[in-house]
Amino acid sequence: MGPVKLIAPRRLNDPRGWFAETWNAHSFARLGVEANFVQDNLSRSGPRGVLRGLHFQAPPHAQAKLVRCARGRIFDVAVDIRRGSPSFGAWTGAELSEENGRMLFIPAGFAHGFLTLQDDCEVAYKASDFYAAQSEGGLIWSDPDLAIAWPLAGGAPLVSDKDSRLPGLAGFQSPFVYDGEPLTPVGDEPLTP
Repeated sequence: MGPVKLIAPRRLNDPRGWFAETWNAHSFARLGVEANFVQDNLSRSGPRGVLRGLHFQAPPHAQAKLVRCARGRIFDVAVDIRRGSPSFGAWTGAELSEENGRMLFIPAGFAHGFLTLQDDCEVAYKASDFYAAQSEGGLIWSDPDLAIAWPLAGGAPLVSDKDSRLPGLAGFQSPFVYDGEPLTPVGDEPLTP
């Protein structure tokens, strides 16, 4: 499936607004993004400072995700949790917004989470496998071993009870195996299909 990738689909603008193709299997495959997406999800977060994650789904129901912010602005994060990876526990992140139109492709083997940077955010994402409650897992967002630089504006985030009880990286027995591609930071220059 390839590494984590930051993608910015082209927008066609005219006096009415804009149009963007957010998924095309052929053009995304040219970028190294190949996945058979089977489920679309949409979440809405009311206040700024909502933090969701860090989540994953274990094999045999592991999920790759293609995440975009349809409304508002978020900081989106992927953490390498593949056993044997030289970048195990490392993270990369990017700001995704309605305005910039960027998306983050997160392969299976990475935990995912995001922080809302303004009120009224909607996050849409495609998943390569169906939701399976028995396979869900996660890591605590605040784990000092991960040292994620969440852009918290001076306050604590709003986290669900379930997410606040997730374990840390120490002692974590990953169900994922390293595939030969270490995590590299996504950087500031997105790929364009």
